[in-house]
Amino acid sequence: MPTTNLPAIRLRRPAWNRGRIVGQKRPLLPKDVWAIRVRLEIANRIRDLALFNTAIDSKLRGCDLVSLKVADVFAAGQVKERTSINQSKTRQPVRFEITEGTRRSIAAWLQDPAMIGSEYLWPGRFHERLHISTRQYARLVRDWVTSVGLEPSAYGTHSMRRTKVAQIYRKTGNLRAVQLLLGHTKMDSTVRYLGVELEDALAISEAVEM
Repeated sequence: MPTTNLPAIRLRRPAWNRGRIVGQKRPLLPKDVWAIRVRLEIANRIRDLALFNTAIDSKLRGCDLVSLKVADVFAAGQVKERTSINQSKTRQPVRFEITEGTRRSIAAWLQDPAMIGSEYLWPGRFHERLHISTRQYARLVRDWVTSVGLEPSAYGTHSMRRTKVAQIYRKTGNLRAVQLLLGHTKMDSTVRYLGVELEDALAISEAVEM
């Protein structure tokens, strides 16, 4: 009796992005920034407050933020008002400001016993890891946004990088300033990163009544 070969049955795997929000991560709004700061202050999470404030001010990529050294932000017995680092992705220098509130939070963190003898600003918990990883940083960002009722899948480490420059562009429209602050070598990169063409197009469309 001849046998019939049946077609193989393949189980369909669920799409990797099912139920997730993909694409650019949203920047935080000013009210979200203040809400997170207040919660970190109340909880006395000194390191997290310093890390959060530095992330907002510096506008650095996660890999550059977690590898900051104490010497990058601290000299002559005080926290610097401005500093410069070389970006790991482009090897180009980028400067950023350290505002008064951020300087206070960094100074408080530097007094913590966990910082004794540490070369890095955000030391790892284990001896083989000199500083926290980008994955640890991403988990912290997730905790921060969740604590103020935001949808965690809509935010990430790039939300921190985009937060301040999004406000700068919204208030001034100065793309060149944003490009310099982000350390982009090409203006096209800044335009895509902010999504300004889409935002501007929507703003124009909203202003037209039919």
